[in-house]
Amino acid sequence: MARIAGVDLPRTKRIEIGLTYIYGIGRRRAIDLLTQAEVSGDIRVKDLSEDDVRKITRVIEEAGRVEGDLRKEISMNIKRLVEIGSYRGARHRRNLPARGQRTRTNSRTRKGPRKGAVARKKTE
Repeated sequence: MARIAGVDLPRTKRIEIGLTYIYGIGRRRAIDLLTQAEVSGDIRVKDLSEDDVRKITRVIEEAGRVEGDLRKEISMNIKRLVEIGSYRGARHRRNLPARGQRTRTNSRTRKGPRKGAVARKKTE
């Protein structure tokens, strides 16, 4: 199993798809990285040579942040928004959509499961 940027890539997938398991690398960036590393995207992860893995790792390190560094940067950006008290920071703090989406309906992913109506006791 190839280990790149601290992530074990799935052995049976093509390297072009396998690289997308690394946080911060999508399909387009994976293709660009493989082109720079001069490695074919059709090779399976299990068929990569040590030299190919080294090339890909070097290109990823040069290209920019992935995995831990990227996660840390994103969380620091959110933390900064919360601390300065911006509107987006307040939305993050309350765990609501931060980009203007409606919340009367939808946004269940951010808000979590619906809270049912609470039945009250009948007073006579």
